[in-house]
This record gives sequence, C-alpha cells and structure tokens, in this order.
Amino acid sequence: MPATTATAAQQNLRTQFWITLLSVVLLSGKMVAYYITHSVAVLSDALESIVNVVSGVIGLYSLYVAAKPKDADHPYGHGKAEFVSAAVEGGLIVSAGLLIAYQAVLQWVNQQTLHSIDIGLTIVGVTAVVNFGAGAWCLHLGKKNKSLALQASGKHLQTDTYSTIAIVVGLLLVQLLQWYWLDKLVALAMSMYIMYNGYTIIRASLAGIMDEADTALLQSMVQTLNENRRLHWIDLHNLRVIKYGSHLHLDCHLTVPWYLNVHEAHQEVDALEALIKQHYGNSLELFVHTDGCLPFSCTICSKVNCIKRERPQQQQLEWTLSNILSNQKHQAISG
Repeated sequence: MPATTATAAQQNLRTQFWITLLSVVLLSGKMVAYYITHSVAVLSDALESIVNVVSGVIGLYSLYVAAKPKDADHPYGHGKAEFVSAAVEGGLIVSAGLLIAYQAVLQWVNQQTLHSIDIGLTIVGVTAVVNFGAGAWCLHLGKKNKSLALQASGKHLQTDTYSTIAIVVGLLLVQLLQWYWLDKLVALAMSMYIMYNGYTIIRASLAGIMDEADTALLQSMVQTLNENRRLHWIDLHNLRVIKYGSHLHLDCHLTVPWYLNVHEAHQEVDALEALIKQHYGNSLELFVHTDGCLPFSCTICSKVNCIKRERPQQQQLEWTLSNILSNQKHQAISG
C-alpha cells in the first residue's frame, strides 16, 4: 500500500537531504580526478556534479515547502513547489550541457596533455557506481510517493552515471590508442545528452505547472473504474485529475438512480472514493458531484428489474478515455 501523505513527505525530504550531501562528496572526487588528469571529459563530469549540488539544495527546499500542510492561502497544499524545483533543475542541467560543450571546443583549440589517466579512471568509476545506486533509489521512492522533485533528482543522478560510463570508456581508448582528440569528442557527445535530459525534466515540470492531463494515469483510472463498476454507477463523466506534487485531486460527475435518498447516494460516492484510494494512495482528494439519472440514462443502465425504468437498455456503456472526460451525460448511440 502507498505510504501516507505525512510519511511520504518525510521520506522524500530525508532522501533529498542525503542525496545533497552525497553530491558534495562526489563533486569533490571528480574535481580531484580533473586536476590529476587535465581531461575535459572529466571536467564535464565535474561541472554536471556542481549542478547536482545546486539542484539538490533547491530540491531539498522544494520538498520542505511541499511537505507543509494546507493553509488559508494554499487550500490545495504546497505541492506545486516540486514542479518549480524540477523546472529550475532542468534549466541548470541544460546550462551545464552548454558549458561542457564550450569547454570541449575550447580545449580542442588549445590542446592539453592528459596525465595519470588510470587514477582518474578509478575515481570517476567509483562515482558512477555510487551515482547509479543513489539514482535508482531516488526514482523508486519518487514514483512510490509521486514526488516529481525526487524523480528529477534520480534521473539526474542516473544521467550523470551514464555520462560517467561514457567518459570512462573514452579515457580507456585514449590511454590505449593515444587518441587525445577523443577526450573532447566524448565531452561534446555528453553535453548533447545532458541537454536533452534537462529538456525532458523541464517539459515534465511545465506540464505539472500547467495542469496538463496525465494520459497514462487517466487511462489506468478508467480501467480500474470499468473493472470495479458498481450497479448504481450508471454513468461517470467530466473526470479530471490535477497534480499538486505528491497529491492528486480528482473531480467527476457520478450519475446514480434518481430515487436514491441523500444517504444512499453518498454511500456510492464513498465506495468510489475507497476504490480510487485503494489503487492510488491516500494522498488523493475526490470532489464528486452526483447526478440523478434521466429517462435517456435508461438506455445505458444495466440495473436489472428497475421499477422506475422508462426505456429498455440498448447498450452496455464502457468508459473510455474520450467519453469519461466529456462534460456531458452519456446515452446509447443510435444506429
């Protein structure tokens, strides 16, 4: 079962704190490797680690803000802070890629001899292993707790790992073949890869800020609703999901038999809420508007022996991503 909101926020904050400290240690190791080898490829790795440290601090603060409870000024909570943090981190990653490209071109013009490549390889190799493990843990916890800030940190750490592996391979070839130009070429290739990953993080964060629909999440919810549909759930429409960091807010209109009393209709809403929270965690709020069925609703109603039925059922309505998002009650399609 997903962690509670408070527990998830504490896990996110604690993990980001240790990731920030780890980034400082790894940056120190890479700077030592650069001063030993004078490799622009290793310098590119160190420059990206500087971004790791800065973005780690930003991510730490954003998670602290996101963990704050709702208040009068922020009735939906502070979860949007994570999207802002991820956007800044993505921008820093792109900036690091540009700086790495600049340094590679500059070093290509001004050739510099490499030194002690074997020592440098050992240092950056160790940082790659540590980064990968830390990144995998961040991604796992970020997905579990629906934290974009932690997922951004995890992707960044794993991007750093892949770039470090490419640098290690490049330096091995330089050492074996004496192709010193390869050091600059690897740095240029890594700058392109780093900038692309920065763009993807910015794109995801802007989608969250602009409340862009999460198609995969909506499709999963639609499937869950179809598989667990109750007899009194005649129709469901105008479904919307908005993300606030690790919090989800779901709005929808639920059509129930018009002759249910208020208490009975509320029981159907409670059942819907319990179903959604069972599958998507307790950090989810539902705002459900109940509608009474109308005569045309009979054409899609599966309720057997309904004493109020005015028309026969014509169609077994299956909710889909297109029809459940529509702000219109459904009825059987003629013809």
